[in-house]
Amino acid sequence: MNNKDKNQKSQSRRAFVQKTAIASGILLAAPLSMEGMARVNGNQKLKLALVGCGGRGSGAAVQALTADENVELVAMADAFADRIEKSLIGIKKHFDGEEKLDYSTSKHQGSKRKISVKEKNKFVGFDAYKKAIDLADVVILTTPPGFRPYHFEYAIANDKHVFMEKPVATDPVGIRKVLASAKLAKAKKLNVVVGLQRHYESKYIDLKNRIEQGAIGKIRGGQVYWNDGGVWVKKRQPSQTELEYQMRNWYYFNWLCGDHILEQHIHNIDVANWFIGDYPVSAQGMGGRQVRNGKDHGEIFDHHFVEFTYASGAVISSQCRHIRGTMRRVDEVFQGTKGSVEIGKGEITDLDGNSQYKYPNKWGEDSNPYQVEHDRLFASIRNGDVIADAENGAKSTLTAILGRMATYSGKKITFDEALNSKLHLMPEEVTWNTTPPSLPDENGNYPIPTPGKTKFV
Repeated sequence: MNNKDKNQKSQSRRAFVQKTAIASGILLAAPLSMEGMARVNGNQKLKLALVGCGGRGSGAAVQALTADENVELVAMADAFADRIEKSLIGIKKHFDGEEKLDYSTSKHQGSKRKISVKEKNKFVGFDAYKKAIDLADVVILTTPPGFRPYHFEYAIANDKHVFMEKPVATDPVGIRKVLASAKLAKAKKLNVVVGLQRHYESKYIDLKNRIEQGAIGKIRGGQVYWNDGGVWVKKRQPSQTELEYQMRNWYYFNWLCGDHILEQHIHNIDVANWFIGDYPVSAQGMGGRQVRNGKDHGEIFDHHFVEFTYASGAVISSQCRHIRGTMRRVDEVFQGTKGSVEIGKGEITDLDGNSQYKYPNKWGEDSNPYQVEHDRLFASIRNGDVIADAENGAKSTLTAILGRMATYSGKKITFDEALNSKLHLMPEEVTWNTTPPSLPDENGNYPIPTPGKTKFV
């Protein structure tokens, strides 16, 4: 294959990932156990399981299969059979379209070289994750985030390397569970990558390194944004039970999603934590539900504004909004004692606004961070290194939960209070007979948090 063909192939994969959809992960220079080394050394095939077969899961599976030449998808799990089938078709289509020729044998291979999911290994239901994880060396966890702590706990308990999407929980009980599993993963020398992909993005890494070298001095404040028109809505179907409806329309229910301040805005909040090098000591804020307030919008807010205060005295203003026709911005900006950085522009300026550095962003040349995080994961597994993203993933998730607690209650809440909170949104066990934690009234409306009335627990 010539360089031109390789570049075209890379660009095609990148286009797929972008369509279907950050320092790098923390590396521990400790070797795997002898048992772990035996599983991964050399060119031994790694078996992959996908748990959660939506669009992000399908994209992550393609990235994982692309990251390593000798990895094979062997099992898939989801609450719904139709999602497995749709996901599998999409993954196969990607590889059949791009890798029809095996250059080592000159035979057409396509998806058969990467995908071997037998009918008996398509697992459906709420306990399906265990069956899929049992068959794999590496697992992808991309269900609605409320399930993440339980799936992660099982994967680590059973010695699996993990890629899991953000956020990693929707309540403090889940956070504590993830932190315990993260500690166990380190002890077992298992790799864990969390989908906070800005840690794997060249521009962010470059600017973070320059800030560490003193380019803007000490960070004293900043603004982080995720303002846009919102996401998909799944209408209620006549045949659905309440549980199935909420599972299909999961973004709008806190036990499953945690509100958009958590599910989306966590990216920007995590960048603030990363660049400051700490987690906030407290938060206070405001929010509400002004425009996106239909029955299919469940119980979440459409806007949040939070002030996060750090031990250094730095204050980060955080805003996220899902309202069409308003200013759209997804970005992070920080002010220091010597200057400022605007990450969207990739620019560092001095205190007078004069440009001091501009990231040389050339279209199409930077590596796709969604792919890089999988490349790093599989390289680490092969090399006997360990990436340990889970603790930061849990603490940045908790930071976003802290923000939600502050906007819902209207109270100032500390990080430690949030970490030790008794709030438990996610049932310990979910079956098709489970009653969802939030139920509609006789008019089909769900209870909405009310600042000043909603209590912090």
